Amino acid sequence: MSNLTLHANTAADLMTPGPMSLAASVTVAEAAAFLTERGFGAATVINAGGRPVGVVTKTDIVNHARHHGTSPADTTPVTQIMTPAVFTVRVEMSAASVIEQLLEVGVHHLFVIDPSGIVVGIISPIDVLRKLK
Repeated sequence: MSNLTLHANTAADLMTPGPMSLAASVTVAEAAAFLTERGFGAATVINAGGRPVGVVTKTDIVNHARHHGTSPADTTPVTQIMTPAVFTVRVEMSAASVIEQLLEVGVHHLFVIDPSGIVVGIISPIDVLRKLK
C-alpha cells in the first residue's frame, strides 16, 4: 500500500469556494427546497450584513419535520431550527490544522472566512480526501 500525501497547504487549498448561503429570513420550507434542489447537506445562515449566524443541515430539517410534521408551506423561520454556531477557519489556516479541527469538533462542514469575516468557502471531509494522492 502506498503512502498518501496531502496536496494542500492552507484552508484555501482545501475549500470549495463560493458556498451558497441562506438569509436568516427564510422559512424551513424554503431551506429544505434550497438544500435538496442543490444537493447540499448544509448551508450557512447569514444576517443582512452577510455574516454567518448559524448553520442549517438536512438533519435539522428532518428532525423538525419529525416533531412538527412536514408541509411545503412550513413558515417556521430557519433561525428556529438552525445550529446557532458556525465553525469557521480562516483562509490562511494550515491544512493540517483544518483537519485537526474537523476531527476535534466532530462536524461535517467547516466554513472558511476571509479577514473581514465573510464566508468564502466550505470544507468537508470529501474536500480533504480529494487532496490526498
